[in-house]
Amino acid sequence: MDLEIIRDQMSSATRGLLEAANLRPGQILVIGCSTSEILGQRIGSAGSVDVATVLLKELMDITKEHGIHLAIQCCEHINRALVVEQECVDKYNLDPVTVFPVPKAGGALAGTAMAKFHRPVVVERIQAHAGIDVGDTLIGMHLRPVAVPVRLPIRKIGEANLVLARTRPKLVGGQRAVYAHDEFEQKFGKHVLDSKNKS
Repeated sequence: MDLEIIRDQMSSATRGLLEAANLRPGQILVIGCSTSEILGQRIGSAGSVDVATVLLKELMDITKEHGIHLAIQCCEHINRALVVEQECVDKYNLDPVTVFPVPKAGGALAGTAMAKFHRPVVVERIQAHAGIDVGDTLIGMHLRPVAVPVRLPIRKIGEANLVLARTRPKLVGGQRAVYAHDEFEQKFGKHVLDSKNKS
């Protein structure tokens, strides 16, 4: 497997998602990734630290560039806990747990994050604003409601299926509710809004 191709695929997927999701600095991007699936093997059977290292460097570079918090999901053997930086824990008041992800219980990417992050902390749950799932790792439990699929031209990383999601706030109300700003202006009266802005 060509590591440069994998790196470029992850870069395209990540940058495309950040643009589509319109993520703002300080928000959270969750990544679930099976390096086994990238290599064409069954999830959990052939994890690769080499693949994980290449992918994590790209993810860290891009999220740092955009001021986004990166959360790396562990595998199901430790209940899909996540590796984050202490800064993310502090900002979102997350509860740490005690465990060290390793390739056979946590996954290669999570173990690599534990080694490469500046101040890594493992937390049990998170509500991310967008997510990347490489190899059907099931990141949905860590996304905010409501999750919305994002379609990009890239559909795989290596041999692994790629699923991207952004989230949006829940729509509340019902048949009479208004969700678009221009409709609000129309129904409420633009003259009222204009007078408010002048005061």
